[in-house]
Amino acid sequence: MKSQVKEILEWIYCIIIAVILALAFRYYIGTPTIVQQESMYPTLVENQRLWLNRWGRTIKKLPNRGDIITFEAPSKKEYSEIELEDKEPLARYDDEPKNFIHKFFYHVVEIGKDSYIKRVVALPGEHVEIKNGKIYINGEELQEDYLQPGIVTSAKVKGLDDFIVPQNSVFAVGDNRNHSTDCRAFGCIPLEKIESKVAIRIWPLNLWGKVK
Repeated sequence: MKSQVKEILEWIYCIIIAVILALAFRYYIGTPTIVQQESMYPTLVENQRLWLNRWGRTIKKLPNRGDIITFEAPSKKEYSEIELEDKEPLARYDDEPKNFIHKFFYHVVEIGKDSYIKRVVALPGEHVEIKNGKIYINGEELQEDYLQPGIVTSAKVKGLDDFIVPQNSVFAVGDNRNHSTDCRAFGCIPLEKIESKVAIRIWPLNLWGKVK
């Protein structure tokens, strides 16, 4: 009887260790995901499978321009012009869990957490202007060959059409501009809220490889 109990406890111990290692790998290294939004069409299509690289979050490294990232969805999806007045254009996160257990399930297990997937177009300290249906960075038109022909880019909120990207944050938008809730509505994303960078597309197999 004692040997059976010991064997059961050993199995439970092994299972706990395996779960901890899996969660640690998923949080710090990488994880697969399924595209559930149309905001990155035609670059990404719903139900495609991706591999996300989370090492950048682990070492607190900002992504590059053109990288497709995932980040925690802000608690406020759209500012008003008055709310932006004399304030940095940063996304707001007011609904963060307070205690350790809630933080663990929210950030690590990701229960009850929503994430967005967008493309980085501007970096800290850069001057962003959205005008004439285009994005301008430091006065120069951003070349966006990944967009569909005829796409017009407009700011969702006045005040997010001409600004400086705050330090340690990025300005990210969807490729499908007319069907994307992004930084044009809620402001730039702080580094600590960036979860991962899209590394490769793993499904469908005929499109396997790096996503551009």
